[in-house]
Amino acid sequence: MSTAILCIGSVLWDVIGRTPSSMRLGADVPGRITRIPGGVALNIAMALRRAGLAPVLLSSVGRDGPGDELVARCDLLGLETGMLHRSEDLPTDTYMAIEGAGGLVAALADAHSLEAAGGRILAPLRDGRLGSAEAPYPGLIALDGNLTETLLAEIAESPLFSRADLRVAPASPGKAERLLPLLGHAGTTLYLNREEAGLLAQRQFDDAESAARALVARGAGRVLVTDGGRATCDACANEAHVSTPPPVMVERVTGAGDTFMAAHIAAEAQGDERAAALAHAQSVTAAYVSGETRL
Repeated sequence: MSTAILCIGSVLWDVIGRTPSSMRLGADVPGRITRIPGGVALNIAMALRRAGLAPVLLSSVGRDGPGDELVARCDLLGLETGMLHRSEDLPTDTYMAIEGAGGLVAALADAHSLEAAGGRILAPLRDGRLGSAEAPYPGLIALDGNLTETLLAEIAESPLFSRADLRVAPASPGKAERLLPLLGHAGTTLYLNREEAGLLAQRQFDDAESAARALVARGAGRVLVTDGGRATCDACANEAHVSTPPPVMVERVTGAGDTFMAAHIAAEAQGDERAAALAHAQSVTAAYVSGETRL
C-alpha cells in the first residue's frame, strides 16, 4: 500500500461547545455542543483519507460502548482500524473544549488510556504486520505528542522508526516539551505553532521564521511553525520557505493544527514541492477555520 500512512496517537471522542458570545471565567451562555470522532491522530487520518490516502490508525480504544461506536465510525470513514489496541480494562478517551467569540476558551484532554497502553499500541511495528526491528516501516508516519514522555523517548531511539518519514505534532502547548527527545531524530519533521516552538526552544519568538530557524539550529532536521493568521515558516538546514495564509474570518480553532499538518503531508505525498505544499496546507486550513469545510 504505497499511499498508506500510519497515524499514531490519540483516537477519541471530541466534545466541543461553541458559542458566538464572548466568555469570561464563570460565564454561562447559550451555544451548541457536538460529539464527533477526534484526537490528533484521528483528525489527521480523516483529513488524509479525504485526500485519497490510506491512513492506518495505531492507538488505544476501549472495548466499551463509546469505543465500539468510535471504531464503527472510523470504519465507515474508510480508515484502517485493524491495528488498534482494543483494551478490555481501559475506557475510551475523550477531549472536551469550549470555544467562544475570541476562539478557544478552555480545553481538557483525557488521554489517560492512551498513556496507560504505552508501547502496546506499537505492536504492529514490531511483530511483522507493519514492520520489525530487522525490517523497519519505511513510509510516512504521523505521530502526536499525546504519548508519554517515556514512550516518545523510546521512539526516538527505536530501530522501528529508523527508516520512517516521521511527521510529529505536540498535540497542545502543554505537551510540546515531550518532543525534546525527537528534536535531533533523523528523518523527523516537527509541526508546531509559535508558542509550542518557544516552549521547545525555551525562549520566546516574535515570528514563525525566527522560531523555526532557532529549532533547526538546535538540531531539528525540519520544522514547520505556524502563527495563526501571520506568516508560516518551513525551515531546514539549507533553506526556509515563508508564506502568509489567506485572511479569513475565524469561526473555529479546534483541529486547525491537525488540518494544516494533514494537508501538508498529503500535498508532499502526492509530489508537491515545498513551497507549493506549504501554500496548499495554508489554503486548506483557512477554509477549515472559516467554517467552509469540515475536519
